[in-house]
Amino acid sequence: MVHVKLFGLLRLDTGLRELELDADSVKALYPQLLAEARRANPDTKITAADIDGCIVIINGAQGRKGSRLNNGDEVWLMSPVCGG
Repeated sequence: MVHVKLFGLLRLDTGLRELELDADSVKALYPQLLAEARRANPDTKITAADIDGCIVIINGAQGRKGSRLNNGDEVWLMSPVCGG
């Protein structure tokens, strides 16, 4: 299991802060995360593309969607922020 923390729009739109998910890569987290988001908030506007565009941090270091995960890893997913 990996510990996933959500930040930014992912957290605001779904109300989810943290999840425990079983995945061997960051990319494998995405469908599970989307299902959990829809379960937590059926009206969520979060899409697979939104999750795919997130900044990924694994155990405190920047990762990528293709990064491999090990049991006990902590993954932070942060939606990009823009402003004006």
